[in-house]
Order: sequence, then C-alpha cells, then structure tokens
Amino acid sequence: MPIKSRIRTVPHYPKPGVMFRDITTLLKDPIGFRVTINELLNRYSDTKIDRVAGIEARGFIVGAALAYQLGLGFVPIRKKGKLPAETVGHDYDLEYGTDRIEMHVDSVSKGEHILLVDDLIATGGTAEAACKLIESMGGKIVECCFVIDLPDLGGRARLEKHGHKVHALCEFEGD
Repeated sequence: MPIKSRIRTVPHYPKPGVMFRDITTLLKDPIGFRVTINELLNRYSDTKIDRVAGIEARGFIVGAALAYQLGLGFVPIRKKGKLPAETVGHDYDLEYGTDRIEMHVDSVSKGEHILLVDDLIATGGTAEAACKLIESMGGKIVECCFVIDLPDLGGRARLEKHGHKVHALCEFEGD
C-alpha cells in the first residue's frame, strides 16, 4: 500500500497556484497511518536516538507516534509563546517576514541524539531553524525525517548543505 496514494492534494490552497499536500487523509486511514509509522520504526529501530522532536503541528502526530513505538520521549517544537515553562527559541526568515520556534530549556541535553520529524519538507526554513535550535542546546541531529518531500522547493538540499541527513517516505514533484 503506497503511502503517497493516501495523501490528498488540495489545489490552490492556501493561495492560488499552490498544491497543498494534506496528510489528514493518511492519518484517518488506520492502515495508512500504521504503515507510515511502521516504515519509520523499521528505519530507526536500530539507530542511536535519545529523543524524537516534532515540529508543530502535524510533526507532533507522526513524531509522537514514532517516539512511542521506539520507547522514547517526545520533544514538541512550537511557535512562539505556546509553551508554558521557560523556553529557548530560534528566529528564522520567511518569504515575507520572520517567525520564531521554541522548545523548553530542559527538552534536550548536551550530547543527546535527536531525530527531527515533520510531515513535509518544502523550502526547509522551519526544519533548518529546528535543527539550529536543537544544536544550540547541545543536541545532535541524527536525521531529519518527513512523510513528504517537495524536492522542487529545495528543502532537502538546504538541510543537506548544512550536513544533515534527510529521509522522506514519498515525494511530490512541483510545489
């Protein structure tokens, strides 16, 4: 059962010309969701990982399920102001402005091996910021893992340029 066939494409969302790749159809499908997590579990079950970090919001779903299956803790990486305790953050550029992601200061310890998970890699800006945030706390990125890669937008190449390994379960050409 190919995972890609369970992902819905929504044309012209959130703006004209964009083909939005929607994993909610994959998540609602019990077989598709199980296959997704099992493929990632098979890939990482023999890898030295201390924690799984997931990027808000769909990265929470995939990352938390994978962390549970691996018997590891989960670290949420959120948008500014969403976490209740003391945080550390990283600002990054968007096409029109800037944004900030944060995690709790006690989420990652120096030398820990972290698997970064999100649903999709497009331009790579948020994933790159998450890597920098984790590394600023002394964490080591094992790999950046995604359900979907949009290779034409350059995110994978951006992360690899910074020395990060990247894995995606499927890819969609175009944006």
